[in-house]
Amino acid sequence: MQRYRDKVALVTGGASGIGAAIGARLVAEGASVVLLDIDEVGLGRQQGAETVVADVTDSTQVAGAVAHTVERFGRLDAAFNVAGSARFGTVVDGDEEDWRWTVDLVLRGVYLSTRHEARVMAPGSAIVNISSLNAHVPLYGASSYAAAKAGVEMFTKNAALELGDRGIRVNAILPGLIRTPLTAGFMDGGPIEKDFLTRIVAARAGDPDEIAGPALFLAGEDASYVNGTSLVVDGGWEITNYPDLRPVVNAPAP
Repeated sequence: MQRYRDKVALVTGGASGIGAAIGARLVAEGASVVLLDIDEVGLGRQQGAETVVADVTDSTQVAGAVAHTVERFGRLDAAFNVAGSARFGTVVDGDEEDWRWTVDLVLRGVYLSTRHEARVMAPGSAIVNISSLNAHVPLYGASSYAAAKAGVEMFTKNAALELGDRGIRVNAILPGLIRTPLTAGFMDGGPIEKDFLTRIVAARAGDPDEIAGPALFLAGEDASYVNGTSLVVDGGWEITNYPDLRPVVNAPAP
């Protein structure tokens, strides 16, 4: 498929995980791609794309990366705001600076990226923000991450409303458990991973490329009438939070 031939795209958090997968898929589909990340080493592993070392929490650096994209390729047609991470800590005992750091990266980073991207985009362009299933499902010890991802979901809706006059669509993807550097600590075959897998209908973690596909759909022409929405891509995790009633439903009639 060459849906993105002659298109220009910017991906934040492009050095690894979901961002890298989106970048690779864009390159494969013919786009000119700029990957933004603070991880210079990780960026160096990516192929077929321009790279810019920048911090999404710094407005000047984000603006510079967007300007570089336009200077290099002439315009910006699609943007994918993926950059994010978390520092864990409970509400009572967690470090306040860690809480601020996480919210700043996850939520303010998406705000700044969207702000500067939209300023250079023409009508018909699109932005996809990566939120998380934790926008809907709380995460013990990471209230900062869950609250920030919920903020990303609502910010996406607000941005879609405001940018409609510019002809720019904005949508969000809410991934479930995906094998990325952020989730590596959960994916060790231990009890936490087993608990995850019992709650996911697909009975496995997702691959970053399984988020890249929906992301490219949302930013592409096939989604031209999709705006301000949230697409949960979680293997069916969200639908299993109700108690498992199979022992009752499948029990023989008395």
